Amino acid sequence: MLKPLSVSLAALALLALANGSPTAPATVVNAQQPGGAIALTLPNKADSLKFAVLGDFGVGSKEQYQLGATMKRVHDAFPYELVTLVGDNLYGAERPQDFKKKFEDPYKPLLDAGVKFYASLGNHDDPQEQRNYKLFNMDGKQYYSFKPGKQNVRFFALESSYLDPEQVAWFEKELKESTSDWKIPYFHHPPYSSGERHGSDSRIREVLEPLFLQYNVSVVLTGHDHFYERVKPQKGLVYFVVGSGGQLRKGNIDRGSGLTAAGNDQDLSFMVVEINGDEMWFNAVSRMGQVFDSGVITRRK
Repeated sequence: MLKPLSVSLAALALLALANGSPTAPATVVNAQQPGGAIALTLPNKADSLKFAVLGDFGVGSKEQYQLGATMKRVHDAFPYELVTLVGDNLYGAERPQDFKKKFEDPYKPLLDAGVKFYASLGNHDDPQEQRNYKLFNMDGKQYYSFKPGKQNVRFFALESSYLDPEQVAWFEKELKESTSDWKIPYFHHPPYSSGERHGSDSRIREVLEPLFLQYNVSVVLTGHDHFYERVKPQKGLVYFVVGSGGQLRKGNIDRGSGLTAAGNDQDLSFMVVEINGDEMWFNAVSRMGQVFDSGVITRRK
């Protein structure tokens, strides 16, 4: 049985303020800082939407398989129904045997349990191969949206390597027409990141952030930089970099950037998320099973 998230009185006050204001920003409260090995802190409610986030993973290494095993152990206690993939799903060749070694085998226990993976494309991915690969659930499209489960949530998988006007127009139309409370874009290149290798992508930010703000996006999921980072809220939005699924770049977080709320560039990791009503709980979990960052986000209204 998972223990519910312990919310301090101060955190409850913050939640009350956020829920009472029609223009309240997305806020992160009761967030654990990196460094401690703690148990999962997700409510695990029966009617919640439960999902995971994984990125930059497809290398076929021993460490990737170990993280896959940890993902299954978490699923045994917290049965998430889907995984959003934030790009660079396969590195190197993309033959059928490569899809098997770098995806199907590491996550076979999850696939066998009925977990669905929904891919977005990174700069190392072959669009033709991956968008037509059945287990990535892209239905032949390079960008798409979907609404799972009973909760009022819609995901938008974008192709950030080629963010052309046609895609941007499609995305705005989808956001505008969506009646979902939670609108969650996920894609590869991060608008904000402390990565010394890549860092913030100002081109992506200039195009997409005005749409996030206009259409009440609260959370944005990305990869590309090979570590985990939760960025300090920017203009009321919470940005995550979860490029830590297989191709780790140790020591690559620039702690002097001023952006990092929490980060881990020392081990592979993924994120599990639970949404119920106006709240989104998250846990970042390392390859060794340590929850090193957690908290709850209240959506913008």
